[in-house]
Amino acid sequence: MPLPPGTPDLEALDLLVSVADLGSLGAAARRHGISQPAASMRIRALERRLRLHVLERGPNGSVLTDAGRTVVTHARAVLAAAAALVEGVAEVRNAGASRLRIAASKTIADYRIPHWLAALRAVQPQVSVALEVENSCQVAELVRSGGADLGFVEGPHLPDGLSGRELGSDDLVIVVGAGHPWATRKRAVSLRELSETPLLWRESGSGTRDTLWEVLDDYGVPAAPAAELGSAVAILAAVRAGVAPAVLSRLVAGPDLRTGAVHEVPLADATVFSRQFRAVWRPGAPPEGPAELLVDCAARIESSR
Repeated sequence: MPLPPGTPDLEALDLLVSVADLGSLGAAARRHGISQPAASMRIRALERRLRLHVLERGPNGSVLTDAGRTVVTHARAVLAAAAALVEGVAEVRNAGASRLRIAASKTIADYRIPHWLAALRAVQPQVSVALEVENSCQVAELVRSGGADLGFVEGPHLPDGLSGRELGSDDLVIVVGAGHPWATRKRAVSLRELSETPLLWRESGSGTRDTLWEVLDDYGVPAAPAAELGSAVAILAAVRAGVAPAVLSRLVAGPDLRTGAVHEVPLADATVFSRQFRAVWRPGAPPEGPAELLVDCAARIESSR
């Protein structure tokens, strides 16, 4: 509903309350950072709007009239409500700015995101992050559709229709179980031989799968998979069980390689098995605020690895 006629200006009410608190118009003017003539003009404008005489001016200063004291009593409640409104709006604004929706590929979510979020929290502990974990193709679609403010993907190329920033690289390694013939092999595996070997593959849309497929496709259509599994953890378990070789991120395979649960097989051209970690976002909507800070934290950590 519209405000009734004669609704006073909040700044003028605030000034009148200061006169009541401080005991003089001059002191009130100094509190508000204005001159005494300017303060006097505001009070006169307030009196005209209220059609009340609120301040008695005399040679020894100014004092509130009875009507002025009544106005001040009501003004305190109005000003308190206005302050609560401003504070509430600020809380809503800050809450919106401090919520960050991100999506990340499974490898990045498991092995890199925790480090990046720890760095973000060290400088902006108030930021609340919601993480959705999918494969790289699904992450890209979440960002395109607005389901995530920011995405982190792995793979040989920037996803179509998105902008992004390279954060660092990740090596892929060939791994086999301890009982597999390749575990004791001295000669490096060629890409052609790898292409002709049934492997354990990630599902379609995985960044690991896309990188591997792009490399092996130069040698003809890769052999039919020994199995397609939905996570690197499941593939690693199948490798340990001796099902078939697999190509996995060194981040994923590292612990089992160190314990000897799986063995790394040398590749004749290991340089081809490097892929990029990227932050991605919608074109025209680059990360800002907490999102930009998270990307910067990730890039700094990855550059130091």
